[in-house]
Amino acid sequence: MKPIDGSQHSGSGTIVRFAVAMSALSESPVRIENIRAKRPTPGLRPQHVSAVRATAQLCNAKTGGLYVGSRELTFAPSGAIRGGEFSWDIGTAGSTTMLALSILPLSCFAAGPIRARIIGGVFQDFAPSPHHMQNVLLPLLSRMGADAQVKLLRAGYVPKGTGQIELLVKPVSSRLYSLHALEPGGVTEVEGVAFSSHLSEQRVSERMANSCEKILNEAGISAKIARVDDELAPQPGASLAIWAQSSTGCLFGGDRAGARRRRSETIGHTVARRFLEDLRSGATVDRYLADQLVFFGALAEGTTDYISPAVTDHLVTNLWLAEQFGARIEREGLRVRIEGLGLPI
Repeated sequence: MKPIDGSQHSGSGTIVRFAVAMSALSESPVRIENIRAKRPTPGLRPQHVSAVRATAQLCNAKTGGLYVGSRELTFAPSGAIRGGEFSWDIGTAGSTTMLALSILPLSCFAAGPIRARIIGGVFQDFAPSPHHMQNVLLPLLSRMGADAQVKLLRAGYVPKGTGQIELLVKPVSSRLYSLHALEPGGVTEVEGVAFSSHLSEQRVSERMANSCEKILNEAGISAKIARVDDELAPQPGASLAIWAQSSTGCLFGGDRAGARRRRSETIGHTVARRFLEDLRSGATVDRYLADQLVFFGALAEGTTDYISPAVTDHLVTNLWLAEQFGARIEREGLRVRIEGLGLPI
Protein backbone atom coordinates (compact mmCIF):
# COMPACT_ATOMS: atom_id res chain seq x y z
CA MET A 1 0.00 0.00 0.00
CA LYS A 2 1.04 3.55 -0.70
CA PRO A 3 2.00 5.13 2.67
CA ILE A 4 0.68 8.61 3.43
CA ASP A 5 1.95 10.49 6.48
CA GLY A 6 -1.07 12.24 7.98
CA SER A 7 1.13 14.49 10.12
CA GLN A 8 2.69 16.29 7.16
CA HIS A 9 2.29 20.06 6.82
CA SER A 10 -1.13 21.07 8.25
CA GLY A 11 -1.70 17.53 9.52
CA SER A 12 -5.45 18.08 9.10
CA GLY A 13 -8.32 15.76 8.35
CA THR A 14 -8.18 16.97 4.74
CA ILE A 15 -5.28 14.56 4.22
CA VAL A 16 -7.55 11.67 5.18
CA ARG A 17 -10.51 12.82 3.10
CA PHE A 18 -8.62 13.39 -0.11
CA ALA A 19 -6.10 10.59 0.25
CA VAL A 20 -8.95 8.06 0.15
CA ALA A 21 -10.61 9.95 -2.71
CA MET A 22 -7.38 9.88 -4.74
CA SER A 23 -6.91 6.24 -3.78
CA ALA A 24 -10.33 5.38 -5.20
CA LEU A 25 -9.75 7.33 -8.40
CA SER A 26 -6.25 5.98 -9.00
CA GLU A 27 -7.23 2.46 -7.88
CA SER A 28 -4.22 2.37 -5.58
CA PRO A 29 -4.59 1.21 -1.95
CA VAL A 30 -3.27 3.53 0.76
CA ARG A 31 -2.21 3.35 4.36
CA ILE A 32 -2.57 6.66 6.19
CA GLU A 33 -0.42 6.94 9.31
CA ASN A 34 -0.10 9.53 12.09
CA ILE A 35 -3.62 10.78 11.44
CA ARG A 36 -4.10 14.30 12.83
CA ALA A 37 -1.08 13.71 15.07
CA LYS A 38 -0.58 17.44 15.71
CA ARG A 39 -4.16 18.08 16.80
CA PRO A 40 -5.23 18.43 20.47
CA THR A 41 -7.45 15.37 19.90
CA PRO A 42 -5.42 13.19 17.49
CA GLY A 43 -6.88 10.51 15.27
CA LEU A 44 -10.09 10.26 13.29
CA ARG A 45 -13.14 12.25 14.37
CA PRO A 46 -16.73 11.26 13.48
CA GLN A 47 -16.78 13.51 10.40
CA HIS A 48 -13.64 11.84 9.03
CA VAL A 49 -15.03 8.36 9.66
CA SER A 50 -18.22 9.33 7.82
CA ALA A 51 -16.27 10.70 4.84
CA VAL A 52 -14.19 7.53 4.52
CA ARG A 53 -17.28 5.32 4.83
CA ALA A 54 -19.05 7.29 2.13
CA THR A 55 -16.05 7.04 -0.18
CA ALA A 56 -15.72 3.32 0.53
CA GLN A 57 -19.40 2.78 -0.28
CA LEU A 58 -18.98 4.46 -3.65
CA CYS A 59 -16.06 2.25 -4.73
CA ASN A 60 -16.68 -0.92 -2.67
CA ALA A 61 -13.45 -0.39 -0.75
CA LYS A 62 -12.13 -2.50 2.10
CA THR A 63 -11.03 -0.49 5.12
CA GLY A 64 -9.05 -1.13 8.27
CA GLY A 65 -8.73 1.03 11.37
CA LEU A 66 -11.89 2.96 10.57
CA TYR A 67 -13.10 4.13 13.97
CA VAL A 68 -13.15 7.33 16.00
CA GLY A 69 -9.72 7.95 17.53
CA SER A 70 -7.84 5.72 15.08
CA ARG A 71 -4.41 7.04 14.07
CA GLU A 72 -3.83 4.61 11.21
CA LEU A 73 -6.19 3.72 8.39
CA THR A 74 -6.01 1.40 5.40
CA PHE A 75 -8.18 1.86 2.33
CA ALA A 76 -8.27 -0.51 -0.66
CA PRO A 77 -10.73 0.27 -3.49
CA SER A 78 -12.12 -2.76 -5.32
CA GLY A 79 -14.50 -1.62 -7.98
CA ALA A 80 -15.77 1.08 -10.29
CA ILE A 81 -17.29 4.16 -8.69
CA ARG A 82 -21.03 3.65 -8.68
CA GLY A 83 -23.85 6.11 -8.99
CA GLY A 84 -27.18 6.05 -7.20
CA GLU A 85 -28.96 7.59 -4.23
CA PHE A 86 -27.25 7.74 -0.84
CA SER A 87 -27.86 9.08 2.64
CA TRP A 88 -25.07 9.73 5.14
CA ASP A 89 -25.57 10.92 8.71
CA ILE A 90 -22.40 12.16 10.44
CA GLY A 91 -24.17 11.85 13.79
CA THR A 92 -22.58 15.04 15.16
CA ALA A 93 -22.24 18.66 14.05
CA GLY A 94 -19.35 17.60 11.80
CA SER A 95 -19.31 19.43 8.48
CA THR A 96 -21.71 18.24 5.79
CA THR A 97 -20.02 20.42 3.17
CA MET A 98 -16.62 18.88 3.88
CA LEU A 99 -18.12 15.42 3.37
CA ALA A 100 -19.65 16.67 0.11
CA LEU A 101 -16.23 17.96 -0.98
CA SER A 102 -14.71 14.59 -0.11
CA ILE A 103 -16.93 12.65 -2.49
CA LEU A 104 -17.28 15.30 -5.20
CA PRO A 105 -14.10 14.29 -7.12
CA LEU A 106 -15.22 10.64 -7.17
CA SER A 107 -18.75 11.56 -8.15
CA CYS A 108 -17.48 13.31 -11.28
CA PHE A 109 -16.20 9.92 -12.51
CA ALA A 110 -19.02 7.69 -11.28
CA ALA A 111 -20.82 5.20 -13.51
CA GLY A 112 -24.03 7.21 -13.14
CA PRO A 113 -25.52 10.29 -11.48
CA ILE A 114 -25.26 10.62 -7.70
CA ARG A 115 -27.82 12.09 -5.35
CA ALA A 116 -26.63 12.20 -1.73
CA ARG A 117 -28.37 13.57 1.34
CA ILE A 118 -25.89 14.46 4.09
CA ILE A 119 -26.88 15.16 7.70
CA GLY A 120 -24.75 17.01 10.26
CA GLY A 121 -23.44 20.55 10.71
CA VAL A 122 -24.00 23.00 7.85
CA PHE A 123 -22.62 26.38 8.97
CA GLN A 124 -19.44 26.36 11.05
CA ASP A 125 -15.84 27.55 11.18
CA PHE A 126 -13.13 25.83 9.11
CA ALA A 127 -15.59 24.51 6.52
CA PRO A 128 -17.16 26.07 3.41
CA SER A 129 -20.74 27.22 3.57
CA PRO A 130 -23.17 25.76 1.04
CA HIS A 131 -23.60 29.31 -0.26
CA HIS A 132 -19.91 29.53 -1.17
CA MET A 133 -20.10 26.13 -2.86
CA GLN A 134 -23.25 27.09 -4.79
CA ASN A 135 -22.01 30.45 -6.01
CA VAL A 136 -18.22 30.18 -6.24
CA LEU A 137 -16.73 26.67 -6.25
CA LEU A 138 -19.30 24.78 -8.33
CA PRO A 139 -19.68 27.45 -11.05
CA LEU A 140 -15.89 27.42 -11.43
CA LEU A 141 -15.80 23.62 -11.59
CA SER A 142 -18.48 23.72 -14.27
CA ARG A 143 -15.94 25.47 -16.49
CA MET A 144 -13.73 22.41 -15.98
CA GLY A 145 -16.53 20.09 -17.10
CA ALA A 146 -18.11 19.16 -13.76
CA ASP A 147 -21.89 19.19 -13.35
CA ALA A 148 -22.77 19.46 -9.66
CA GLN A 149 -25.25 21.20 -7.40
CA VAL A 150 -25.53 21.64 -3.65
CA LYS A 151 -28.90 22.35 -2.05
CA LEU A 152 -29.45 23.58 1.48
CA LEU A 153 -32.37 21.60 2.89
CA ARG A 154 -32.12 22.60 6.55
CA ALA A 155 -29.57 24.65 8.46
CA GLY A 156 -27.66 23.02 11.29
CA TYR A 157 -25.14 24.48 13.72
CA VAL A 158 -22.70 23.52 16.46
CA PRO A 159 -23.27 21.74 18.79
CA LYS A 160 -26.43 19.88 17.70
CA GLY A 161 -25.94 19.58 13.95
CA THR A 162 -28.92 17.76 12.33
CA GLY A 163 -28.77 20.09 9.33
CA GLN A 164 -29.17 18.67 5.85
CA ILE A 165 -27.72 19.35 2.43
CA GLU A 166 -28.18 17.50 -0.84
CA LEU A 167 -25.40 16.92 -3.37
CA LEU A 168 -26.33 16.14 -6.97
CA VAL A 169 -23.60 15.22 -9.45
CA LYS A 170 -23.68 14.06 -13.05
CA PRO A 171 -20.55 12.26 -14.30
CA VAL A 172 -18.25 14.17 -16.67
CA SER A 173 -18.74 13.38 -20.35
CA SER A 174 -15.09 12.39 -20.80
CA ARG A 175 -12.59 14.21 -18.57
CA LEU A 176 -12.16 17.28 -16.45
CA TYR A 177 -10.51 20.16 -18.27
CA SER A 178 -7.70 22.31 -16.94
CA LEU A 179 -8.34 25.81 -15.62
CA HIS A 180 -6.30 28.87 -16.57
CA ALA A 181 -6.80 31.98 -14.45
CA LEU A 182 -3.93 34.46 -14.46
CA GLU A 183 -5.66 37.84 -14.97
CA PRO A 184 -7.57 38.95 -11.86
CA GLY A 185 -9.55 41.81 -13.40
CA GLY A 186 -11.66 44.14 -11.28
CA VAL A 187 -14.78 43.74 -9.13
CA THR A 188 -17.46 46.42 -8.88
CA GLU A 189 -20.48 44.44 -7.64
CA VAL A 190 -20.92 41.85 -4.92
CA GLU A 191 -23.87 39.61 -4.07
CA GLY A 192 -24.45 37.66 -0.89
CA VAL A 193 -26.75 36.23 1.72
CA ALA A 194 -26.97 36.97 5.43
CA PHE A 195 -28.63 33.89 6.90
CA SER A 196 -29.74 33.43 10.49
CA SER A 197 -32.00 30.99 12.32
CA HIS A 198 -34.30 31.94 15.20
CA LEU A 199 -32.53 35.29 15.57
CA SER A 200 -34.90 37.69 13.85
CA GLU A 201 -35.64 39.60 17.07
CA GLN A 202 -31.93 40.38 17.42
CA ARG A 203 -31.84 41.49 13.74
CA VAL A 204 -28.77 39.33 13.17
CA SER A 205 -29.20 38.98 9.38
CA GLU A 206 -29.74 42.72 9.00
CA ARG A 207 -26.77 43.65 11.16
CA MET A 208 -24.37 41.23 9.41
CA ALA A 209 -25.41 42.51 6.00
CA ASN A 210 -25.30 46.19 6.94
CA SER A 211 -21.79 46.03 8.38
CA CYS A 212 -20.47 44.06 5.39
CA GLU A 213 -22.10 46.35 2.83
CA LYS A 214 -20.72 49.45 4.58
CA ILE A 215 -17.09 48.31 4.24
CA LEU A 216 -17.56 47.17 0.63
CA ASN A 217 -19.24 50.44 -0.30
CA GLU A 218 -16.38 52.41 1.24
CA ALA A 219 -14.05 50.41 -1.04
CA GLY A 220 -16.07 51.46 -4.10
CA ILE A 221 -17.93 48.17 -4.49
CA SER A 222 -21.71 48.03 -4.56
CA ALA A 223 -23.17 45.16 -2.57
CA LYS A 224 -26.55 43.47 -2.65
CA ILE A 225 -26.86 41.07 0.27
CA ALA A 226 -30.14 39.23 0.85
CA ARG A 227 -31.40 39.03 4.43
CA VAL A 228 -32.85 35.63 5.36
CA ASP A 229 -34.53 34.86 8.68
CA ASP A 230 -34.88 31.08 8.97
CA GLU A 231 -37.16 29.21 11.37
CA LEU A 232 -36.56 25.60 10.18
CA ALA A 233 -33.24 24.89 11.89
CA PRO A 234 -33.41 23.00 15.20
CA GLN A 235 -31.31 25.65 16.98
CA PRO A 236 -30.19 29.27 16.57
CA GLY A 237 -27.21 30.13 14.40
CA ALA A 238 -26.01 32.35 11.59
CA SER A 239 -23.79 32.66 8.52
CA LEU A 240 -22.79 35.37 6.08
CA ALA A 241 -21.52 34.68 2.56
CA ILE A 242 -20.63 37.00 -0.34
CA TRP A 243 -19.42 36.36 -3.88
CA ALA A 244 -18.50 38.18 -7.08
CA GLN A 245 -17.21 37.68 -10.61
CA SER A 246 -14.42 39.92 -11.86
CA SER A 247 -14.22 41.64 -15.24
CA THR A 248 -12.02 38.77 -16.48
CA GLY A 249 -14.37 36.05 -15.20
CA CYS A 250 -12.53 35.18 -11.99
CA LEU A 251 -14.74 34.13 -9.09
CA PHE A 252 -14.21 35.24 -5.51
CA GLY A 253 -16.11 34.66 -2.32
CA GLY A 254 -15.96 34.80 1.42
CA ASP A 255 -18.00 33.53 4.34
CA ARG A 256 -18.10 33.35 8.11
CA ALA A 257 -20.28 31.42 10.52
CA GLY A 258 -21.81 32.82 13.67
CA ALA A 259 -20.66 31.67 17.09
CA ARG A 260 -21.47 32.35 20.72
CA ARG A 261 -20.29 35.85 21.71
CA ARG A 262 -19.32 36.65 18.09
CA ARG A 263 -21.08 39.91 17.26
CA SER A 264 -23.03 40.22 14.02
CA GLU A 265 -21.08 43.35 13.10
CA THR A 266 -17.80 41.49 13.62
CA ILE A 267 -18.92 38.79 11.19
CA GLY A 268 -19.79 41.40 8.57
CA HIS A 269 -16.49 43.26 9.01
CA THR A 270 -14.45 40.04 8.85
CA VAL A 271 -16.08 38.75 5.66
CA ALA A 272 -15.73 42.09 3.87
CA ARG A 273 -12.12 42.66 4.89
CA ARG A 274 -10.96 39.16 4.00
CA PHE A 275 -12.71 39.45 0.65
CA LEU A 276 -11.00 42.78 -0.05
CA GLU A 277 -7.63 41.38 1.04
CA ASP A 278 -7.97 38.59 -1.53
CA LEU A 279 -8.93 41.03 -4.28
CA ARG A 280 -6.09 43.43 -3.48
CA SER A 281 -3.49 40.65 -3.45
CA GLY A 282 -3.69 40.28 -7.24
CA ALA A 283 -5.04 36.75 -6.89
CA THR A 284 -7.35 35.08 -9.40
CA VAL A 285 -9.11 32.90 -6.80
CA ASP A 286 -10.08 33.45 -3.19
CA ARG A 287 -8.27 31.90 -0.20
CA TYR A 288 -10.73 29.00 -0.06
CA LEU A 289 -10.72 28.14 -3.77
CA ALA A 290 -6.91 28.16 -3.76
CA ASP A 291 -6.73 24.87 -1.87
CA GLN A 292 -10.11 23.42 -2.96
CA LEU A 293 -9.09 23.52 -6.64
CA VAL A 294 -5.91 21.50 -6.17
CA PHE A 295 -7.44 18.04 -6.45
CA PHE A 296 -9.64 18.92 -9.42
CA GLY A 297 -6.59 20.32 -11.17
CA ALA A 298 -4.72 17.13 -10.30
CA LEU A 299 -7.45 15.03 -11.96
CA ALA A 300 -7.88 17.25 -15.02
CA GLU A 301 -6.26 16.91 -18.42
CA GLY A 302 -3.58 19.52 -19.04
CA THR A 303 -2.08 22.18 -16.81
CA THR A 304 -4.16 24.19 -14.37
CA ASP A 305 -2.67 27.46 -13.23
CA TYR A 306 -3.94 30.25 -11.02
CA ILE A 307 -2.76 32.83 -8.51
CA SER A 308 -3.48 32.32 -4.83
CA PRO A 309 -3.92 35.28 -2.46
CA ALA A 310 -1.59 33.62 0.07
CA VAL A 311 0.39 30.45 0.71
CA THR A 312 -1.56 28.73 3.46
CA ASP A 313 -0.88 25.47 5.28
CA HIS A 314 -3.91 23.95 3.56
CA LEU A 315 -2.64 24.92 0.11
CA VAL A 316 0.83 23.50 0.77
CA THR A 317 -0.69 20.33 2.21
CA ASN A 318 -3.03 19.75 -0.72
CA LEU A 319 -0.28 20.36 -3.27
CA TRP A 320 1.95 17.87 -1.44
CA LEU A 321 -0.81 15.28 -1.31
CA ALA A 322 -1.68 15.65 -5.01
CA GLU A 323 2.00 15.11 -5.78
CA GLN A 324 1.93 11.80 -3.88
CA PHE A 325 -0.54 10.50 -6.45
CA GLY A 326 1.40 11.55 -9.54
CA ALA A 327 0.36 15.13 -10.28
CA ARG A 328 3.26 17.43 -11.13
CA ILE A 329 3.28 20.58 -9.03
CA GLU A 330 5.07 23.88 -9.46
CA ARG A 331 4.69 26.90 -7.21
CA GLU A 332 6.43 30.20 -7.86
CA GLY A 333 5.46 32.68 -5.19
CA LEU A 334 1.67 32.85 -5.30
CA ARG A 335 1.34 31.22 -8.73
CA VAL A 336 0.25 27.58 -8.68
CA ARG A 337 0.72 25.18 -11.61
CA ILE A 338 -0.71 21.67 -11.55
CA GLU A 339 -0.06 19.21 -14.37
CA GLY A 340 -3.06 16.92 -14.10
CA LEU A 341 -3.35 13.16 -14.47
CA GLY A 342 -6.02 13.39 -17.17
CA LEU A 343 -8.34 10.80 -15.66
CA PRO A 344 -9.64 8.43 -16.84
CA ILE A 345 -6.28 6.90 -17.69
